[in-house]
Amino acid sequence: MNKNYTFLSIISLTSAIAFSQNFQQNKGDIYQNIITEVQQNNQLHQLAVELLDEIGPRLVGSPEMKQAHDWAVHTYEKWGIKAENIPYGEWKSWQRGITEITMTSPRIKSIEGTQLAWNIHTKKAIEAEVIALPLFENKQHFENWATSVKGKIVLISAYQKSGRPEHQWKEHATEEDFEMYKKQVAEATTAWNNSLKATGKSLRELVQFLEEKGAVGFIQSFYTGTMGSNRIFYSFAQKSPMVDVSLEDYGLLHRLATYGKVPKIKINTQSKNLGTTQTFNTIATIPGTTKPNEYIMLSAHLDSWDGAQGATDNGTGTVLMMEVARLIKKYAPNNDRTIVIGHWGSEEQGLNGSRAYVIDFPTETQKIKVLFNQDSGTGRINYIGGQGFAQAYDYLGSWLQHVPEPIRKYIKTDYPGMPQTGGTDNASFVAAGIPAFNLGTQNWGYGQYTWHTNRDTFDKIVFEELEKNVITTAILTLEAANYPGEISNEKRTLPNNSQWPSTKEPLRSSDVY
Repeated sequence: MNKNYTFLSIISLTSAIAFSQNFQQNKGDIYQNIITEVQQNNQLHQLAVELLDEIGPRLVGSPEMKQAHDWAVHTYEKWGIKAENIPYGEWKSWQRGITEITMTSPRIKSIEGTQLAWNIHTKKAIEAEVIALPLFENKQHFENWATSVKGKIVLISAYQKSGRPEHQWKEHATEEDFEMYKKQVAEATTAWNNSLKATGKSLRELVQFLEEKGAVGFIQSFYTGTMGSNRIFYSFAQKSPMVDVSLEDYGLLHRLATYGKVPKIKINTQSKNLGTTQTFNTIATIPGTTKPNEYIMLSAHLDSWDGAQGATDNGTGTVLMMEVARLIKKYAPNNDRTIVIGHWGSEEQGLNGSRAYVIDFPTETQKIKVLFNQDSGTGRINYIGGQGFAQAYDYLGSWLQHVPEPIRKYIKTDYPGMPQTGGTDNASFVAAGIPAFNLGTQNWGYGQYTWHTNRDTFDKIVFEELEKNVITTAILTLEAANYPGEISNEKRTLPNNSQWPSTKEPLRSSDVY
């Protein structure tokens, strides 16, 4: 053995131990420095402007998604943190353009709406009469009606009796009127579902069947139950425009059509089909010292649906993890364990990026001792479950004690909990036996208001809450990265013959989506 090499190794090990001891001795000051900077000089707002305002929505396969990956790498490198984009598949590449929807008869009115993802563009604006799906008694009734759609634009969503959320009815209506309203809504929903069932087709199949019959466009309104909020996903139509419009404007068109007023609209969509492109995960690394082959991972998906900016799903999770990494690099760069930050692609289509990482890098995955994931909106962290790991209380419980009490008091825990089977990216790692904890947050109307909707915009971010999350996540990460003991991944015995979730293959191509 080379004596000089041995001597240098001893120096390196001695230095690493000194770094570790220095952290334990000084972590109170380190945590205070982080808290002070979060309160006085954090970069959350700047990061959000760059990601959400400058780049915008991040639909998988879009040029904006690749721009976001490159921006993340550049930002990390600016902070002195190594980062790279790692490809794992390919996807259809589509870029949103302008959407113009105008009612041209019986009067002129601009319609609030947007084209759905991966839909074709109109070479020139399409103007046609609007007709509504009736309630079908049976399959023959549907097929007979379908002969009337040629040259028409078809309304394919149920008509909503009221655009007011249920809580307003409950608060303001008489008890009798509220009960009657709920009864009417329930009956209308049942009638609509039975009508669709009578066609013998799913909604996707119905749209494609009507395209074959000559329909020249489709309008939906995927209302969430919150005023002004619609979910924006992807088009079922293959060769004609398909748009989602606001509840108010959808109701207008539906009433005119059903009362025989023959409404007409003009649709102009200028999206771009750009073929196929690679899909990526962005991985950043802050190397450890004494235990560099043990990882603490921070996790957040970078992609979004593109009805809005993807601010709370998952812009907030993304900038949270980036700001935590920046502060750790600045105030505590030399930790025992390596800190890895994963920004996943195509979470919205089935956890594809994180599942690909688990499958493609099994050795690296098994080095992960703990993972913290955030993907549930803008609120303060208020729940951490043990994910079915038998000893989670021992280490998570002790780490949480270092979070300031005014923040910690809002965080409920559940040990050992049950393993998460889906929903967000930590589930990909739980399936691989990794203690991967989702940092659940205060709701702030996430489910109905911003999740996958046209209202998931910058103004919905509550930065006061996000600042608390940076403090919590930074402290948990540093506690985990410097925890002197072993971090157990022992699984609990699951009740009722439940099975631990298994790893799943990602979708690596949009051909099967």
